[in-house]
Amino acid sequence: MLLLLLGIILLHIAALVLLFVSTIVSVWTTNDAGAGDLWYNCSSANGGYHCNPSSTGEWIQAVQALMILSIIFSCLSLLLFFIQLFTLQKGGRFFLTGTFQILASLFVMSGAIIYTVMSPEWVPATDSFGYCYILAWVAFPLALISGLIYVILRKRE
Repeated sequence: MLLLLLGIILLHIAALVLLFVSTIVSVWTTNDAGAGDLWYNCSSANGGYHCNPSSTGEWIQAVQALMILSIIFSCLSLLLFFIQLFTLQKGGRFFLTGTFQILASLFVMSGAIIYTVMSPEWVPATDSFGYCYILAWVAFPLALISGLIYVILRKRE
């Protein structure tokens, strides 16, 4: 039973780390001259490395908000898991924890979908998606699986 709990916690922490990295690091799009993310567009053109704030469009703000919400809900879910681990009665399920984690996965999926659909209007055609964009898509199934495990999991002695 202890190994199962440790595995669930490690899965949750792995998804949380991926969410943090994909939100904070600036490589959602990349090209030879620089990279862009949710917050800044950086390039090494004109003899130096310059960063400008990203677009102020509503869609990029929606992606920013959804990624931040996914981190908040995933952190709350981990906190709720530890609280419920000690306060939940035997045989009870971790519904609240699972719900928060599933919401976190849906937020990151929605943010990645919006970025995928709207980025051709903002990102030049020569750019390609960076590793943070891929990490966001990897965090989605990990958070979803983690949330579903929480919903199925029962507290034992």
